[in-house]
Amino acid sequence: MVTAITEGIKVTVETTYQAEFSSPHQHHYVFTYKVKIENNGPHTIQLLRRKWEIHDAGDATKTVEGDGVVGQQPILEPGGRHEYVSGCNLKSGLGKMRGSYKMEKLFDGKVIEVQIPEFQLIADIFDN
Repeated sequence: MVTAITEGIKVTVETTYQAEFSSPHQHHYVFTYKVKIENNGPHTIQLLRRKWEIHDAGDATKTVEGDGVVGQQPILEPGGRHEYVSGCNLKSGLGKMRGSYKMEKLFDGKVIEVQIPEFQLIADIFDN
């Protein structure tokens, strides 16, 4: 589990290798990651966009951008939080991800970039 805090917005990520959905002999490794976003700041915020850098030891680095997270643009009051689970496929069992969220402070319209901490994607087959 890794955590980053930007302007009072705490982002925590926990990853899981999904062996039952992976096919190592076909160079297909599936990971899920659970993200928890906590608004520890004084103002209501809304998550507008996401940007991910996905590094795969067996492939080129990819950048993925889009609106919201898993089809949502959650609003977090002070003290509020939002959790979601998403996934990533790699060609190798080793990789890492990091990124950022564009969030708007609803009281003044200021858009901030909230860091998503870098986290490792390591298939259980490498733990032996």
